[in-house]
Amino acid sequence: MRLCVCFMLLSFILCTSAETPLLVRGGQFVRDAAGGAWDMFRAYQDMREANYKGADKYFHARGNYDAAQRGPGGAWAAKVISDAREKWQSDVSGRGAEDTRADQEANEWGRSGRDPNRYRPAGLPSKY
Repeated sequence: MRLCVCFMLLSFILCTSAETPLLVRGGQFVRDAAGGAWDMFRAYQDMREANYKGADKYFHARGNYDAAQRGPGGAWAAKVISDAREKWQSDVSGRGAEDTRADQEANEWGRSGRDPNRYRPAGLPSKY
């Protein structure tokens, strides 16, 4: 009986310790996703503050870039937020499919780790 209890306890400890990396990775994914959502929000705030004509694509690319730099969770958050925003924008705002396509191109560019400055308009203050 004692041997059986010891065996069960040892099995439980081994299983728990084997799954710890999975739990740690899951926690890291959630932290990355939360940080990525914050990066997207910060890019949106900067875009609103800058209120600079032609800078929309730059802020799309920058928000996605910053979020994706955090890891898989950040990239996931950036994709979900970007897709939801573009869906809402195309359904509600009446902006054309061409604008949505260009926004998504900038989103994917940033998420892939490429330099968001490709979309930076001339004259945008260096603060951004």
